[in-house]
Amino acid sequence: MKEVNYIKHLNSVLDQFAKDNRLNPSHISLYMALFRIWNDYHFKPVFYINRSEIMDISKLGSKTTYHRCIRELSHWKYLLYEPSHNPFRGSKIKMFHFGTSDELPLDFSRTNIGTSTEQVLVSKDKHIKTGRNNTNISKQKNYKKKNTQHSENESKPIPTVPYQDNLKTTKNKNYNEPL
Repeated sequence: MKEVNYIKHLNSVLDQFAKDNRLNPSHISLYMALFRIWNDYHFKPVFYINRSEIMDISKLGSKTTYHRCIRELSHWKYLLYEPSHNPFRGSKIKMFHFGTSDELPLDFSRTNIGTSTEQVLVSKDKHIKTGRNNTNISKQKNYKKKNTQHSENESKPIPTVPYQDNLKTTKNKNYNEPL
């Protein structure tokens, strides 16, 4: 049996997931749960699983989603799934090996998505947002202009909501009264 390297396998399968547009988060979550159990079994060629345990680990809440995803992963050759209709036996899983060779990739200095190994410096002030920006100021001015034009054209004043101190936050507080 070929020895499984945890990191190489995980990196290779995640690269494969990134390329495969058929997968959704449920598939990935289920595979990661199975990978964890496989690791607990010390990467044995075949192991048996309990559906409820895998659903708990993968955070899948629907049996239908679980069965659909595990069958699709098997069909797409990420693993081999043999269902067991015996609740005491468990279903049989054989995980396929990804990235377990000792060879270096052809171009290991560059990834497929074009990221680099260097750290990017970002200004601390870049992500600071203030409540008053040019858009808000212009909206406030336009609102004031509309209200003044509206009140000049008509003799009726614009109805406003009177200020009500519902929490009674005045300086003269009576602490014996409820809020």
